[in-house]
Amino acid sequence: MPDRNTSSPTATAKYIFVTGGVTSSLGKGIISASLAKLLQARGFRVTIQKFDPYINIDPGTLNPYEHGECFVTDDGAETDLDLGHYERFLNTPTSQANNVTTGRIYNHVISKEREGAYLGKTVQVVPHITDEIKRRMLLLGQGDEFDVIITEIGGCIGDIESLPFVEAVRQLRWELPPNDSLVIHLTLLPYLKAAGELKTKPTQHSVRDLREAGLQPDILVCRSEHPIPLEMRRKIALFCNVQINSVIESLDADSIYSVPLLMRKEQLDDRVIKRLKLTGGAQQPDLEVWKDFLGRLKNPTEEVTIALVGKYVELPDAYKSINESFVHAGAQNECKVTLRSIQSEHITPENVAQLLQGVDGVLVAPGFGERGFEGKVCAVRHVRENNIPFFGICLGMQVAMVEFARHVLNLPNANSTEMDPLTPTPVIAMMEEQKNITQKGGTMRLGAYDCDLRRGSKAAKAYGRNHISERHRHRYEFNNEYLEQFEAAGMVASGLNPGTGLVEVIELNGHPWFVAGQFHPELKSTVENPHPLFVRFVRAAIQHHKNEL
Repeated sequence: MPDRNTSSPTATAKYIFVTGGVTSSLGKGIISASLAKLLQARGFRVTIQKFDPYINIDPGTLNPYEHGECFVTDDGAETDLDLGHYERFLNTPTSQANNVTTGRIYNHVISKEREGAYLGKTVQVVPHITDEIKRRMLLLGQGDEFDVIITEIGGCIGDIESLPFVEAVRQLRWELPPNDSLVIHLTLLPYLKAAGELKTKPTQHSVRDLREAGLQPDILVCRSEHPIPLEMRRKIALFCNVQINSVIESLDADSIYSVPLLMRKEQLDDRVIKRLKLTGGAQQPDLEVWKDFLGRLKNPTEEVTIALVGKYVELPDAYKSINESFVHAGAQNECKVTLRSIQSEHITPENVAQLLQGVDGVLVAPGFGERGFEGKVCAVRHVRENNIPFFGICLGMQVAMVEFARHVLNLPNANSTEMDPLTPTPVIAMMEEQKNITQKGGTMRLGAYDCDLRRGSKAAKAYGRNHISERHRHRYEFNNEYLEQFEAAGMVASGLNPGTGLVEVIELNGHPWFVAGQFHPELKSTVENPHPLFVRFVRAAIQHHKNEL
């Protein structure tokens, strides 16, 4: 057995690796974010990174039905939706370095091979791919910015795709100094109704697979629908070779935001701090702000129904950040927000009033392509003419401009060139710099861009300031040739990019709340800082609800 390297020059932080077994969708991202929140609440500087086993360079070209939403960071990275959880829990931004895919690893190694960097050597998974994985895993910890780096490994133990990541972690456990790393393995304890008991065998098999790959977990987090008896914890500890107090119970929670408190109750953070010999943190985590948020979330005094009009509504994860932004904004307003998902393809001029009957607000969601576009136009016209609060995001803003051009400016052929390249009235058109690009990945206006808000506008009042920065993900823009016509008719550009003059925010004069943004405000909403546009939209919906009573 090789000697441990006790003087690794790259280790300036502690490393936690989170793996999963038995089944997917157990909540590795939520457990990682919850642990990070507990450590942060003790005063440690923490970040989380996600290593995904798929071969796409990034999720930017994945259909939302395949992988849920694509989360965009300030620096323009198109990433896994789990990074959204990380930001919402920690209230700190992530970056390109926080999400790495197999595709990105292989692309880097193959590029180096083509450049001759390996001097004619045979390029193999071990050591070349695993070395690059290890380099990426250690990257965020090489400065003095973080005390703890949590690395979530996507997929399940036993998947072929995950093996290089698991092997890289195995190697790192030997290369890092003792007590500088640990492995948390998340498993499932299924409940057999006929037998009336939880079963540990799938967990035992999952740990066995992990150990066969060379990794011994330090802590087991066991997802369960029922409390785990002490005797069963002893059994799991015995057969999985972990200490009994490192068998952590993770019961189904009423909200993902309850999980940090549940993990605190199980003393997960205590186990991690002891195992990593972390020093300098507080004896108890400061979770008062978090508890206050949960108190308002679980004890609402108001209730509204918001229609979420989109083309991917069948999969909740496709609009994950929007859904969570309504949770944050609802809690801020002490209001329960019930979302009514409406497939935009199903909306017609004949049924729009029926489909939107009884809603207190309508959000038209972002998206790409012409499917469902006309249904969104119908929805926007209905809310504009009936003074129902409206909020448009990205394509939602473009829909609002097309609808206004058609039915207020009397430009019946108005459209976006994305939907109709030959439209004679292109109120939405492709950015000039994009017209000659043929590759899809990473060709959009991505990441954070500045925006100047018009003084006194609804948007400026919501933000409480006149200069903002928001994240973008799109190719098409409002065509400023039509701006004068729009503003003369009451549709004002209340937010502009200071460098380009591109329209970032629009709002309709004389309407209770008709605001839309070219950017994605949902990507910056967190528990501690609910996004102001969502907060004001929910507030407008509450007022509409009261007026309708």
